[in-house]
Amino acid sequence: MLRLFNHYFPTNAVFQVLVDTIVLFLAIVVAAFATSDGSASLGVIGPSALFFAIVMLIVGTALGFYRSQRERSVRILLARVALTLVISIPIAYGVFHVLPWGHMEHEALDAIVVMLLGAVLLARSLARGKPLSAPWSRRVLVMGTGVEAASVAQTMQHSSNAGLSIVGFYPVPGADDQQVHPSEVLPARRTLLQTVADLEVDEIIIAVRERRGGALPLAQLLDCKLAGVKVLDLSCFFERVRGQVRVDTLRASWLIYGEGFRQGFLRTQIKRLFDLSAAIVLLLLAAPVMLLTMIAIYIEDGGPMLYTQERVGQGGRLFSVIKFRSMRSDAESDGKPRWAQTNDSRVTRVGRIIRKARIDELPQLFNVLVGDMSMVGPRPERQFFVDQLTAQIPFYSVRHSVKPGVTGWAQVRYQYGASVDDAVQKLQYDLYYVKNHTLFLDLMVLAETVRVVMTGEGAH
Repeated sequence: MLRLFNHYFPTNAVFQVLVDTIVLFLAIVVAAFATSDGSASLGVIGPSALFFAIVMLIVGTALGFYRSQRERSVRILLARVALTLVISIPIAYGVFHVLPWGHMEHEALDAIVVMLLGAVLLARSLARGKPLSAPWSRRVLVMGTGVEAASVAQTMQHSSNAGLSIVGFYPVPGADDQQVHPSEVLPARRTLLQTVADLEVDEIIIAVRERRGGALPLAQLLDCKLAGVKVLDLSCFFERVRGQVRVDTLRASWLIYGEGFRQGFLRTQIKRLFDLSAAIVLLLLAAPVMLLTMIAIYIEDGGPMLYTQERVGQGGRLFSVIKFRSMRSDAESDGKPRWAQTNDSRVTRVGRIIRKARIDELPQLFNVLVGDMSMVGPRPERQFFVDQLTAQIPFYSVRHSVKPGVTGWAQVRYQYGASVDDAVQKLQYDLYYVKNHTLFLDLMVLAETVRVVMTGEGAH
């Protein structure tokens, strides 16, 4: 995994992006020379072709082409290809018509370039589950053979683009009941340092539940670290590979002494300036859609087109969130809060549409302007559910250390949640965001939000 601006990128995915960028760049150069009248030069074509290739691969990355896609449907993959091609048309026009490329058949070149881009992205989509292996992939030894070790193996299997490969499981006598296949367990006759050297191990992951009473060979682990081998605990492993802070492996000491969870005056002011700028631009762009939504709600169901609801914000402070009304006016006539469910009968016909497209969240841009919310952050919950979840889920209150967001890392990484179990899963992504949030991560979340909205992933 590569770390950039406090965020981890899968090694194989980065390698795939580099390879596809080079392939697309070379294909564009060849197509440009083929459609030229002979006046083209690499000095003119090269920078433009490289610029277009980089921009389009950034768009493809934001739309999720380089995430692990084992569980993605063909429909979603084709929707991503189609959306990327639509986005590429104006970019191609700008690159190949505005920039001084000389006398060339621009229309033919545009069509060829768009088809080349489509071929690259379609090939990448059809190769899901079979990522390119980066030459700098790392060999991992898992210490432990119990439930935690098995969860590491399962996570690695579903994160095939992480650039990590397990060489085996090193047993820790008396630590856990064995849960991995015996054929994958390494013989414990040799020392850990000898095993690491023989198998050319780059990293060791400590996947042992019980660490007290001398279960771990600390002296041998220190020898390995001094020899240049990286040693990680489960919390660091899941943060790096899954983009989440796992609650079941989390200790308060890790939160206190570990890196991250920094706020700071400068960081807060930069984020506030970004929030104001983004909210104003989005309100201007979305004004026609918001007006049509209000008209549609009024025609179908009459009554109020907006509704406000008390939510818990930063530091546990209560504020009123603004949304387009997507449920009947009597949705909670008995006064009892309920989780929203899939195919909820309380949702109106217009409500189903605006929920699927996330249009119902647009009025929250006004919450951003007044400072109650941020563009990106953990989604705000109602006090009733916060009290319930705080009592049941460890470290739940940590998510309130930053402003809630219109969208968030959990929203683009996890499906719609409607239960305590879903809240646990989303909290793990929220904790990752609280720990590592930067302007760069905010931009990534906003880009992925576009993907979620356009492809309908996780909508209910």
